[in-house]
Parts: sequence; C-alpha cells; structure tokens
Amino acid sequence: MTKKQLYTILNSGRLSKEKINQLVPQLARHPELTEPLLIEVFAQDKTDSFNASWVFDNVMRKKLIYLVPHFETFTLGLKELTSESNIRPMAHICELTMEAYFKKKDISFREHITEEQLERVMTVCFDWLIGEHKVAAKVFAMTSLYYLGMKFDWVHPELKLILEQTAHEGTAGYKFRCRKTLENLKKLGF
Repeated sequence: MTKKQLYTILNSGRLSKEKINQLVPQLARHPELTEPLLIEVFAQDKTDSFNASWVFDNVMRKKLIYLVPHFETFTLGLKELTSESNIRPMAHICELTMEAYFKKKDISFREHITEEQLERVMTVCFDWLIGEHKVAAKVFAMTSLYYLGMKFDWVHPELKLILEQTAHEGTAGYKFRCRKTLENLKKLGF
C-alpha cells in the first residue's frame, strides 16, 4: 500500500468496522505508513472525519512499537485535538504507551521517549480528565496519569484530589475506574 492509496481510503467516506479490520493488517506490514497515518489523524481533526484516528488506534493495538519513532509528532499534536471522536482513540494510545513504558518497562519505549514528551502526555491527560470530555477519554487519561505518577512525584496527590472530587459523578464505568485508581493510589501510600 502506498501513502496515496492510504489517503484515498481514509478520505472516501466513513469506514466501517469491517473495512478497518481489513486495513489494519495491511498497515501492520507497512511501518513506513505510520507517520502519514498519524499526520492524517491531526489533519482530519480539523474536519468532521475520524477515520484516521480509528485506524491508527487499531494499528497501535497490534504494533505499538511503530509509534516510537513518531512519538514527538504524536505528543506535539495531542494538545491540538478538539474532536471527541479523535481524542478518545488518542487517549487510548496514551494509555497503551504509558503501560508499555511504566508497567511493562519496554526498553524500546524507555530508551526513546523523553521526559519532555512524557510531560506533554501528562499535561494533555490532565486537560482531558478535568475538561468537558467523554468518559472514555477521561478513563484513559486517568490510567495514563496513574503511570506518569511513577516518574513525576506530584502527579499522584493531584490525581487523587481530582478523583476524590469527581468519583461520584459520571457513568458507572467512570466511577469504577476512579475507585480502582484510588485503591491503587492508596496501596502506594496516597
């Protein structure tokens, strides 16, 4: 698949789940298309489209390692996102990346992701958690912040305060994740 073919597919109307499932294995065989796909995520955010972000999320579930060389572009673009349909998959990728870095201690991530990039993820995750966003983005941001608190000592107390203030709001899913995260923070002494 070429970059031109990818752009044509991504911009030819809303992609069905079936079409995304067909596209992902092709993209998983073409790491050179990761950057053009990521750039299209940010370009489509300025429109009503979210094909690229949905495809990107699904590719990252299979080949998260493809993000490493483009993590700078990824983190710089996060703060510019405005569409909830694009924020949710990017927040999910933040969570996957923070799990790879902090929980799995994947050397590829730990050696190539900078402190400045982690700080960008932290900033946008706090924005998503406290802002007017849908539950999925908040839940993914919450988990990312939990992991980021392993490196930035001020994050856990701040996260705990926010969760205590909002634990009774939102959906059952949000309440459950708040409770789980607060339990994990308590185990760490917060």
